[in-house]
Amino acid sequence: MTKLKKIEIFLQGAKVGSLALTPENLCAFEYDADFLRTGVSISPFYLPLKTGVFIAKMQPFGGNFGVFSDSLPDGWGNLLLDRYLTEKGIKPYQINILQRLSLIGNSGRGALEYFPAEIHNWENAASDLHKLANDAERILNADYSDGAVDLLYQYAGSSGGARPKVFVKMADGEWLVKFRSSTDPENVGKIEYNYSLLAKKCGIEMPETRLFEGKYFGVRRFDRNELGKVHTISAAGLLNADYRIPSLDYSVLFAACLKLTRNMEEVYKLFRLMVFNILIKNRDDHAKNFSFVLQNGEWRLSPAYDLLPSTGFNGFHTTTINGQGEPKEKDIFAVAASVGLAKRRTEEIFEEVKCCLNQNKKNQYSIDAIEKRLKTPSRTRNTYLAVKFFCKEKTKKKSK
Repeated sequence: MTKLKKIEIFLQGAKVGSLALTPENLCAFEYDADFLRTGVSISPFYLPLKTGVFIAKMQPFGGNFGVFSDSLPDGWGNLLLDRYLTEKGIKPYQINILQRLSLIGNSGRGALEYFPAEIHNWENAASDLHKLANDAERILNADYSDGAVDLLYQYAGSSGGARPKVFVKMADGEWLVKFRSSTDPENVGKIEYNYSLLAKKCGIEMPETRLFEGKYFGVRRFDRNELGKVHTISAAGLLNADYRIPSLDYSVLFAACLKLTRNMEEVYKLFRLMVFNILIKNRDDHAKNFSFVLQNGEWRLSPAYDLLPSTGFNGFHTTTINGQGEPKEKDIFAVAASVGLAKRRTEEIFEEVKCCLNQNKKNQYSIDAIEKRLKTPSRTRNTYLAVKFFCKEKTKKKSK
């Protein structure tokens, strides 16, 4: 790969600034002079719009800034990238942050683009989803011959999260489509689709979701719209928070939301999402599972995503509630009060979500049974093992 001394970063056609590496392999960023006059901060808390050079810290993003780390793949995308590089005769551990960002080029999540681009944007027109799913299974099983890595990297090279997924362009827009992993039940796509519909019923703002070919869960990309790309930053990137471990409390998340959006209605939306996560036991609520979007010069909470029951980090919520990984009702309202949310309105939201879930129990799945069996629950043994076990238990009871 080409050795780079610096890369340039663009947002919707405007040069944002330049990124280089210090001798200590820390990212050094400086805004472009024109962007300082006409643009807005791409990361208000850690890269405010002002002159000067910003130096990143080594942790938690290995010397990178959170907003640029958001562009890089993790989990499944990292697996693909490393195998893609290995097939090209490149040792993944030998390439630095600048080179990794240049590999993303203009194909990353959100709206930031990195030049010079090692690989240019592919037109990921809708392909055979069955083939992509089968290729993903082969990759997970370490069988990646016959061009499977190249094809999947084209469709998913910048994707995040643990489950296999691809970005595809349909006639009606751009979608993210997920496939099952080896530990998932056969109907995992339908399960996630049902929870997306349930979230909407409970008043959660969700992107459009769809069940492709009867089994592949798809979600319309909220970082794309009719005008093009939408600048997006995760809570991890915004707050310099490590998404791999518990690093946030909802009180911090609420305060950050209010400071960034300057709109209490956005905080109420986040409160509703927190309540939903708690009541369905979605404990994999780590810092990358919350995001903010910049639209028309204003920040707002992004639509929700990755809403499923899960065991989380050691069986507890990854983002704590009033310092508790296993919260009580009083903790929910203590967090709300910490940022000034009205008690009566938060109580109404709590009851709305609770009643909605009680009225739609048939499409819900319990993780209580699996949690009792797991001696060391973790994020890697999450929703899908739980659902798989629960479905088997229900079948056994019916057959008796």
